[in-house]
Amino acid sequence: MRIRPRPTDANPKLLSQGYASTLKRAPTRPPLVLPQGAGEISGPRFDDTVFFASHDDLTRQCEGEPLGERIIVTGRVLDEDGDPLPNTLIELWQCNAAGRYHHAKDTHEAPLDPNFKGGGRMIADARGRYRFTTIKPGAYPWRNHPNAWRPAHIHFSVFGKSVLQRLITQMYFPGDPLLAYDPIFNSVPEKARERLVSRFDLEATKPEFALGYRFDIVLRGPGATPAN
Repeated sequence: MRIRPRPTDANPKLLSQGYASTLKRAPTRPPLVLPQGAGEISGPRFDDTVFFASHDDLTRQCEGEPLGERIIVTGRVLDEDGDPLPNTLIELWQCNAAGRYHHAKDTHEAPLDPNFKGGGRMIADARGRYRFTTIKPGAYPWRNHPNAWRPAHIHFSVFGKSVLQRLITQMYFPGDPLLAYDPIFNSVPEKARERLVSRFDLEATKPEFALGYRFDIVLRGPGATPAN
């Protein structure tokens, strides 16, 4: 299988002046080109042994009901030709409705939700489809610049047909006014930013329960979902 390089016109630069932490971690030398071996062009493969209780429903992982607006996030994982990538491992993580992560290093003064852990995992079906039930995350301050707030977002990790096809990205919500001020979102070339924004999906919406959002993920190729 031939692995195409990551398109530079659709992904953020490793050094972005507005995104402060990249100034410290961006490499100062060009990357080394290494030949592709078996470890890069094969695997990994996953099965349902990676699942845990309520792995695809983040609102049912604790004893009680989490606070916030329930949402359903659904979509497909596709290759560069638009064909589905079945049996791909999809993981997500996010903050709660108040904008705080279930993590010891998150010291934001927003309240923790004892009934929301913020992590999910599933394997795409034969048509590349996935579906999570969760809570819409809140915005939170992140001290990158004066009065800096991250827009509501959900982190995704997806494995394709090889290790080189792993994508870590973020899904944003349509109409969020904070997108215009977010250096992480705006580090992506303008033509590719909309690929990171989900769209409202009435068909995925469950009556009297949760709104639905669709977020298709494309691995590699000219229409690839940008890393973020």
